[in-house]
Amino acid sequence: MIPLAPLGVDTVLGGVFATMRRYAKPLFGLAGLVGLALLALTLGLGGLAYAATTHQLHRMFSAPRSADWTDVRAVLIAFGSVWITGLLGGLVAGAFVQASSAATLHDAVLGRPARVGAVWRRAWPRTPSVLGVMLLTGLIVLVPMALFTLLFVLAALSMAGSDPFMALGTGFLLLLLSMPLTLWLYVLFSFAPAAAVLEGASPLTAMRRSARLIRGAWWRTCGISLLGGLIVVIGSLVIRVPLMIMAPTPRYDPSAPPPTRMSDFFAQAVPDLGPYLVVTVITSIVTQLLSMVLLPLVSNLLYIDQRIRREGLADVLIRAAAAPEAHGGPETPGSVH
Repeated sequence: MIPLAPLGVDTVLGGVFATMRRYAKPLFGLAGLVGLALLALTLGLGGLAYAATTHQLHRMFSAPRSADWTDVRAVLIAFGSVWITGLLGGLVAGAFVQASSAATLHDAVLGRPARVGAVWRRAWPRTPSVLGVMLLTGLIVLVPMALFTLLFVLAALSMAGSDPFMALGTGFLLLLLSMPLTLWLYVLFSFAPAAAVLEGASPLTAMRRSARLIRGAWWRTCGISLLGGLIVVIGSLVIRVPLMIMAPTPRYDPSAPPPTRMSDFFAQAVPDLGPYLVVTVITSIVTQLLSMVLLPLVSNLLYIDQRIRREGLADVLIRAAAAPEAHGGPETPGSVH
């Protein structure tokens, strides 16, 4: 399904879509399962937080003057904990989806079926390493942005008494200067998740591998990755816009008196707001699944392409594909270093 030879742009994108069609169950099934688990966890914790702070919320919204800092602190702690847990869960879910995409592509390049259970067993042990790559890459990418933000703050403070427009212009210029460096770092480490899964590498080793493989191929990797991102944007618009146009929008009775309370506002909007929210949630889930699966597949296939070009990985893949599947083959895509 994917030629075991240096891949062109059309072959990379064609291989991504072919993999998504043939291996939709492990790719989208596992991504959807993890997303539902994260949603259930977040909703459950949100319900517990609401139940634990019902009295404080009632005092804050019904009788604001009777509420004090103790009530506000309890609400902030409860729902802040839910937000932090959801954020951490989202990072773990994203790392697992990237690991499962690489594990599925492992079977796709060998032309073998990928069972959901096998992909899970291969991807879950490598999720901590992929998560480490994501966190380290995020920190490294944020460094130039943080430095330019600091420079902007210092420039704004020095120009505060003279010309505010000059301060805003300086901040915009610094933002533009930080974007190329941020993009360069992001592309430089884009192969690290694939190396963490297919080579069993630690986060730092995977990032070093990515930097070595990207050397001399940064522009090609960046261009194809941006093309994959553009496909995601276009696909999201194709899915989202027609459904949003067809979805009913909240209507209000012009003869009815204007709502004076939030409860009256929702009472008027709920009959049409419900279907609108359902359509919005469905389109968001579909587009999120598309981006979570397609973009890692592009990066993983480019990683394999670079190893074919530089390390002779095609010969290893051919021998592994010819080996009996029951024995797992003598070598795997991660055995060439």
